[in-house]
Amino acid sequence: MQNGEPTDLNALLERQRAAWRANEPSPAQRLRDLGRLREALRRRFDELSAAMSADFGRRSHHESLLTDGMTVLHEIDHMRKHLTRWSRPRHRLADAMFWPARTEVQYRPLGVVGIISPWNYPVNLALIPLVSAIAAGNHVMLKPSEHTPRTSALLAELLAEVFPEERVSTVLGDADVAAQFAGLPFDHLFFTGSTAVGRKVMAAAAPNLTPVTLELGGKSPAIVAPGYPVETAAQRIAAGKFLNAGQTCIAPDYVFVPNDQREAFVGELRAYVARHYPQLRDTPDYTSIVNDSHYQRLQALVEEAREAGTRIEVLPDTSAHDTERRIFAPTVILDPGHGLRVMQEEIFGPILPVIGYERIEEALEFVSSRPRPLAFYHFDRDRRRIRQVLRSTLAGGVTVNDCVIHIAQSELPFGGVGASGMGHYHGHAGFLTFSKQMPVMFQARWSSLSLLRPPYTRLADFITRLMTR
Repeated sequence: MQNGEPTDLNALLERQRAAWRANEPSPAQRLRDLGRLREALRRRFDELSAAMSADFGRRSHHESLLTDGMTVLHEIDHMRKHLTRWSRPRHRLADAMFWPARTEVQYRPLGVVGIISPWNYPVNLALIPLVSAIAAGNHVMLKPSEHTPRTSALLAELLAEVFPEERVSTVLGDADVAAQFAGLPFDHLFFTGSTAVGRKVMAAAAPNLTPVTLELGGKSPAIVAPGYPVETAAQRIAAGKFLNAGQTCIAPDYVFVPNDQREAFVGELRAYVARHYPQLRDTPDYTSIVNDSHYQRLQALVEEAREAGTRIEVLPDTSAHDTERRIFAPTVILDPGHGLRVMQEEIFGPILPVIGYERIEEALEFVSSRPRPLAFYHFDRDRRRIRQVLRSTLAGGVTVNDCVIHIAQSELPFGGVGASGMGHYHGHAGFLTFSKQMPVMFQARWSSLSLLRPPYTRLADFITRLMTR
């Protein structure tokens, strides 16, 4: 489906490719496009927020403004500020033996880019990669999630206002359409979603040798070091975890706390929920789980832990759950067995395993022995230990003494590593992802290589000996 109508995806791709070849967008055109997109998004964001809330059942308007509105507008502004400079060729110094030749790197658009975006931040995770692709001079086909149909339809309408179909088109449809979309011979394919689906996307792209960027997920750990204020740690971890009801790819998935601070940490989590979500079932500031299947999956994770005899703390209490409206109250699972699903699968909801430790090395060993996470959070006041911890871990991104906020830094690349993804975007990293850094060498009228052609003379002998010493 394209803008609600059946379409031949291969034909649509070829129309976009033909249009791109006929009129590759100049930097000036890209700036105009981004400006018009910004204005359309600003003007219609309240509609998008209402659509997201309808898709989720209840979604905080302020969280939508912060995570899906402000972030995209800021990214557009950052791109427009730097695009002209980033687009210019960068001169490089030719190796001495090739003087007086000169070299440069040109930043060329790839052509037609495919973007598959998820449901949890349906505006942000569709438009930020699209902004990067447009800034680099590409045409784009976007496949938003079928799990947020109202938002996806409104995105299609908004983008159709700004761009002609041969430059940006939105493909609507279910998982079968997404599978067909992933198999198209794009010049680059960008996917955000689960690790399991990411494997399928990569396999679909492989026959065409389509380059892929995979923004996946996994279990992002947090470690609270000895001596760090437990109240501060609990508040910041709770803010990152309960944002969007935990439906965030970089939400802290589990947390290690010193054994002697564990109970205090849980108490501070309870105080945070009471302070920020009074009347949790009815507050407009706490978001619903997106659909019944995801809600039931979260229930199953908790039920398995309960049946294993694990201590469960629901914040503020079990009466805050509302199955009909898919309100899943913040839930703490203390010291769950490592074999439980809650410690094996990405949670993607407001469930937080809290694990006590005696020595911080135990926590670091646990983290480093598992697949590399999309995000890692360390809370510490000891600078030497912070440096040691950062040397001992590898993650897609890190925030020290807070959660989630590294994703909002325009000067930092965002992306996973290993099972949590490959490739980067945001800011300049996004511009580079959707560009070919094409090396160009300009030979001079006189070439020094003429001294190294047969028949070889004593001068050639001298030069080659000099260069191979």
